[in-house]
Amino acid sequence: MSWFEKLKSGLGRSSAQITDGIGNLFTGKRKLDALLLEELQDILIMSDMGAQTAAALVSEIKRTRFEKEVSGDEIRLALAVEITKILAPIAHPLEINSALKPHVILVCGVNGAGKTTTIGKLAKQFKNEGKNVMLAAGDTFRAAAIEQLQVWGERTNSAVVASAIGSDSASLAFDALTRAKAENIDVLLIDTAGRLQNKSDLMQELEKIIRVIKKIDETAPHDVLLVLDATVGQNAHSQVETFKQIVGVTGLAMTKLDGTAKGGVVVALANKFKLPVHALGVGEGIDDLKSFKPDDFSKSLMGLEN
Repeated sequence: MSWFEKLKSGLGRSSAQITDGIGNLFTGKRKLDALLLEELQDILIMSDMGAQTAAALVSEIKRTRFEKEVSGDEIRLALAVEITKILAPIAHPLEINSALKPHVILVCGVNGAGKTTTIGKLAKQFKNEGKNVMLAAGDTFRAAAIEQLQVWGERTNSAVVASAIGSDSASLAFDALTRAKAENIDVLLIDTAGRLQNKSDLMQELEKIIRVIKKIDETAPHDVLLVLDATVGQNAHSQVETFKQIVGVTGLAMTKLDGTAKGGVVVALANKFKLPVHALGVGEGIDDLKSFKPDDFSKSLMGLEN
């Protein structure tokens, strides 16, 4: 499958909810009146685009097509165009600065969001680009997270820095960066814990990690990547707000889009936070994480062909 085919397949549940709803509204051509616009807005809200984003999209549809005869296909195409406009400014691949040795990426997110898997997939991409990669198992509270990162290290032929369960995560990050500098590593990916239910502890831990790595390189971390599980829908908003407050998130990676009907949340987050979306995940495979392409995403979400 091409990446577009994977993306379209992955967004199938999200797309079906929208396209079925629009298809039921527009059987043949209908005059676009206020009632139809209201129902269209409800369909978009149900796909987790949020009230504000849905209202903005419907407002644009109203501006150009109100009281005109339109079909469901025309509405889906028009929505795809408007969604692309929202997404285009925030679509930025995660670029490594070769002048930095290493380029430090701090990866955060709640437990279960897919942080460790995302780190492994990014490591594979960077290795494919010819870069030396090191992984730091900074989620020292979960044995599974440490073991999983070590597996990804083996799969991607990347060095892994780990310590005993319960070790100080800031000390581990400090050791990893010290070693990465000594070994002239290109990219250091640091995993972190994600226990949001104990926000104050998490905040202190993440702030400490940043504080200690700045003692070695005051410009680090160079990226703070927040990994979000798309299946949580609108709850992603509170996660972005919390982690922005704690660690100054610089970009997002969305995972598990293939397991949800809530894919519209990507549009809502782009509209609200304006943070770069670096990558989308639509499967478990090592190559199922790719740079975000707004036009492909919009067409897939609206059930259109590329």
